[in-house]
Amino acid sequence: MSNSLKEAPRPVRVGVVGVGVMGANHARVLADLPGAELVGIADPDAAQAGKVAGLLGCAAVADIEALTALGVDAVVVAAPTHLHHDVALAAIGAGAHVLVEKPIAPSVAEGEAIVAAAKARGVALMVGHVERFNPAVEAVKKAIEGEEILSIGITRVGPFPPRMSNVGVVIDLAVHDIDLICHFTGSEIAEIQPQVKAAVAEREDIALLQFRTANGVLAHINTNWLTPFKARTVHVATRKKYVIGDLLTRQVTECFDYKPDGSYSMRHLPVAYAEPLRVELSRFLAAVRGEAAPPVTGEDGVASIATAIRCLEGPEATRPASVPSARIRAAV
Repeated sequence: MSNSLKEAPRPVRVGVVGVGVMGANHARVLADLPGAELVGIADPDAAQAGKVAGLLGCAAVADIEALTALGVDAVVVAAPTHLHHDVALAAIGAGAHVLVEKPIAPSVAEGEAIVAAAKARGVALMVGHVERFNPAVEAVKKAIEGEEILSIGITRVGPFPPRMSNVGVVIDLAVHDIDLICHFTGSEIAEIQPQVKAAVAEREDIALLQFRTANGVLAHINTNWLTPFKARTVHVATRKKYVIGDLLTRQVTECFDYKPDGSYSMRHLPVAYAEPLRVELSRFLAAVRGEAAPPVTGEDGVASIATAIRCLEGPEATRPASVPSARIRAAV
């Protein structure tokens, strides 16, 4: 064998905690992802864990301690949100790199504790805001690069999900778009004007949220569980163009070259074909191997949940942001 041929790097040994709908999808992708080895899954529901493990050919265990005992390099935390803090800290304590599904935690304090623990242990921490890896989002982001953004409008609506019981639309849905607003603008949420209502559910099922970012962009989110069909759209107005992205059909349209007579030009932008979750997990593996920084940091996740919580606090949430992300803290 020639010495010039480099030996292939060892696959990253990954485990998944929680194999409900999202966790099972993580496990499915990891089982087929180059550079990853799905070692095992952990879930207290032995029947569900055994079913998923049997399909994917990996071990099934009951908890995070048993999973880390299998010798994993990294852990995906897809357990219910109220368990994220304890599971993530246990994984980090065992020296594993961690991807935590969104939201990072149910509170800012618990999210910050996860961030601090990962830094202290020197492991990669990434938050699973998978919508960032939607090819339509990436096409919109590319289209507005270098532009002066004036406003952003995002609609994320659909029917009531039977699986949802412990959170409302702000934590379940709007947190995606809070993160996207920061992602598109490269800024933080500075002002909030929230309107939320529980119309047919115990928790809020309608939310109309208005924001101003620190760099002056106006944004709004319309989200609910009352619409009989799903819709996921992004509208971005810049000084020179207007970009519309449909996150479900993955069609992105750009309007530009405005004329005094009201006419304008329009074109459909190229959108890559890719499964967002597969892209997200590939980026996570790159962070685990030290090839790149996590594209969605723990601080990003904390900032998003902090804004979402403030949206639920009522009229006083119009005050300026009191929980800056690491990007702001690093600048002072």
